[in-house]
Amino acid sequence: MPMEAKEVERIGRDISKAVAEGNSSPMITTLLDKLHAGVQPSEELLRSTKIGMVVNRLKQHKDPAVAKLADEVVSKWRREVRKKSSNSPAPAAPAAQPASAPKSKTKLSVPPEKRNTKADNVDIKVTGNAIRDSCVKLMYDGIAFMSEEAPDEILRVAIQVEGAAFKKYQPETSEPYKTKMRSLYMNLKNKSSNKLRIRVFTGDIPPERFVVMTHDELKSEERRAEEAKFSKENMDKAMVAQVEKSVSAELTCGKCQQKKVSYSQAQTRSADEPMTTFCECLNCGNRWKFS
Repeated sequence: MPMEAKEVERIGRDISKAVAEGNSSPMITTLLDKLHAGVQPSEELLRSTKIGMVVNRLKQHKDPAVAKLADEVVSKWRREVRKKSSNSPAPAAPAAQPASAPKSKTKLSVPPEKRNTKADNVDIKVTGNAIRDSCVKLMYDGIAFMSEEAPDEILRVAIQVEGAAFKKYQPETSEPYKTKMRSLYMNLKNKSSNKLRIRVFTGDIPPERFVVMTHDELKSEERRAEEAKFSKENMDKAMVAQVEKSVSAELTCGKCQQKKVSYSQAQTRSADEPMTTFCECLNCGNRWKFS
C-alpha cells in the first residue's frame, strides 16, 4: 500500500534528525529502504512533503552506501514522475502551476556571492530574543554565501546551529557565546570554506559538532596550504631565528576587531631596519604584518 503524505513527511523528519545527530548509517539506510519501497512519487507529493530535497542531500553523505542508495531512490522517483507525465498529458497543465518554479527564482534572485537575509527577504525573528535572532542572521548569511539552496532550508540549518551554540554557551549575553558565533560566521564567509558550508548545510557536520570545532579544525585545506606557504616564506626571509609567538592584548584585528592576536618578530631586512612583526588573529584567523 502506498505511503500517505504524512508518513512520508515523518520519515523525512526522522532522516534529517538522524543526520543532524550523527546517527549510524544503518538507521538512515533503513529509512531510505522504506521510502524506496513505499513511495509512489508524484510531483505534488515530492513538493508538498519536501522529501525529494531531504533524500537528494543524502547523495553527498560521507557513507558511500547511504549516498548510493539515496541516488538510486532519487533516480527511481525521477523516472516514475517523468513516465506519469508522458502517459498522462492532461494533468500536465497543473504541473506548471506549483511553487517549484517560483521557488527556484526566489533562491536565485541574486548572485550566490551576494546572498544574505536581506537579499533573500528572510525573517530572522524566530527566537523571541534580539541577540539570538541577530546570531541566526549571522549563521544564515554565512551558510547562504555562494549557495543556491532554498532560503527556508538555509534558515532551518541556521536556527539549528544557533540553538546548538546557545545550548553550549548560554546565556546569549555571555562573551563565549558571542565570540563563538562571530568566529563561526567569519569561517563560513571565508571564500575558501565552500566545503565547510556544504558540510554544515547537509548535516555532514552536525550543529552540535560545528559549534565546538576549534579554529584549526575549521580551516579549509586551501587555507592550511596557504598558511604553510606563508610560514615557509617567513622562515626563508628571516635572517635570524624567530622568537616564540606571544599573545598581545594591544593589537586589534582589522577584520573582526578582536584583541586576541598572536605575533612574532623577525629581521627580514638589513640590520639597521626595524624588525617585521607577523600577526595572526586567534579568533578569525586573519593574518597581517607590519614593520
